Amino acid sequence: MPHSHCAAPAGASAIASATPFPELNDVLARLVEDVRDVLGETFVGAYLHGSFALGDFDEASGVDALIAVAEDVAPETLPALQALHARIFALPSPWAQRLELSYAPLAILRHKDGQPRDPPGEPRADDWADPATSGLPPAVYPFWFLGNATQALVRSEHDNSQVVRWVTREAGVALAGPPAAELIDPVTPEALKAEVRETLAKVLRLVLDDGLALDQQWLAAFFVTFACRALHSLESGRVTSKPAASAWAAHTLGERWSGLIERALQSRLEPQAVREAPPHPAEVEATLAFLRAVRQRAVIERQLALKRAAHGVPGAGRAGPRAGGAIGGKPSRGPAPIRPGGRGRRG
Repeated sequence: MPHSHCAAPAGASAIASATPFPELNDVLARLVEDVRDVLGETFVGAYLHGSFALGDFDEASGVDALIAVAEDVAPETLPALQALHARIFALPSPWAQRLELSYAPLAILRHKDGQPRDPPGEPRADDWADPATSGLPPAVYPFWFLGNATQALVRSEHDNSQVVRWVTREAGVALAGPPAAELIDPVTPEALKAEVRETLAKVLRLVLDDGLALDQQWLAAFFVTFACRALHSLESGRVTSKPAASAWAAHTLGERWSGLIERALQSRLEPQAVREAPPHPAEVEATLAFLRAVRQRAVIERQLALKRAAHGVPGAGRAGPRAGGAIGGKPSRGPAPIRPGGRGRRG
């Protein structure tokens, strides 16, 4: 069940009960306190999104967070912020090494602007490649971003997405600051579907057309559960947890795929050594067949959406030129953006 503290401004008591893991809550309290000290009045709020907002977490999950700031981090403040994250990373708790977060300026966080924008005084080079999204070129505004298992901030568009906004606004866990709904405009189902459709198209191209090797069990499982969540979002205009989306997909897509989906979901509970072992060739073939079926279903969904839009059906919307077109069409500029979260990550 989604877990939200957005009914009132958050404080120390909210952090103490933010997750079921006291050790993680202690890390989050240290993070918020130190960030407040460094940013001062620029600090606005801190929010968990991802698995800890959607109820899809376990003891090995990554910890996704968004820190809202009144304005982008000033160049003279950045060294202190980098040092802060190095100190947090060095804490003895494993949770400290699994933080993944972005610093989002309020003016950018409010709503997604689908145009490349550079931070003030930081023009990106013509060959800029996003370090956290498989080297994609500029598309929107890059936040200062800390990746899972890293200790240094980099400029990345990783969290400047409709999905992150939707989850933070609708289900986010407020650690500090006002309710996220006061900072983020509603993300319409049409806008969410357009982004999910584009991302799914790129991921499927990566695996089905570019031949990404599914050489570890966790990787094959990741693509199955990712596809289930994407299809569910295309159906519902919402974001939900892996178990909920996988259960929906197993029921909706039929008995042929239910076993594969269940195995992919249960893979998260396997020991690390098993997760990193090569999958059985038959499982790889089943995964590829499933992803081809997902592509076909997504193409049909796209065609129906365009038909509804053409006839003025309320809520149909138009995806616009950046929506990626039909799944499996020509690739957009740059390599496909797939970042499952690092080697064997569960969250």
